[in-house]
Amino acid sequence: MESTVKLYSLSYKEAKTYIFATLFVVGNILLPQLCHIIPNGGHIFLPIYFFTLISAYKYGWKVGLLTAVLSPLVNSVLFGMPMPAVLPSIIIKSTLLALCAAFIANRFKTITLPLMTLVVLLYQTIGCLIESLIEGSFAAGFSDFVIGIPGMLIQIIGGYLFVKFVLKK
Repeated sequence: MESTVKLYSLSYKEAKTYIFATLFVVGNILLPQLCHIIPNGGHIFLPIYFFTLISAYKYGWKVGLLTAVLSPLVNSVLFGMPMPAVLPSIIIKSTLLALCAAFIANRFKTITLPLMTLVVLLYQTIGCLIESLIEGSFAAGFSDFVIGIPGMLIQIIGGYLFVKFVLKK
């Protein structure tokens, strides 16, 4: 199920980098607000990561990194979610996601469901290990693999469809 799409690697010198990052941060602000209407929606759907995945896969690590760091910070300042105590873990996972997505996209120059699955499993596994060390608890670190499976599936399938069909140019 391979699909050829145009993938970019924008630089910090291009205005497009900041325009796209801003749009993806807005997406990462709006989507969590919708998900938080549902009890535990943030934990179940992992919405703060969705547009980070798309931004890094489609536009490269620089847009992805801006989105990864700014999204949780802006959300926390504006809405108190994520709470400051969990910001380090979320920023670490977001950064890992941006770097994994950009690396896989750059390496394979295409998008497939197996590649999106690889990206999500890579960032979640490494991020959960780091979160386990930060929290001092394996169970706390790997809670996304218990409660966040719907969110990971949305990232894989939704991310693939978004990059392939919505951002095809």
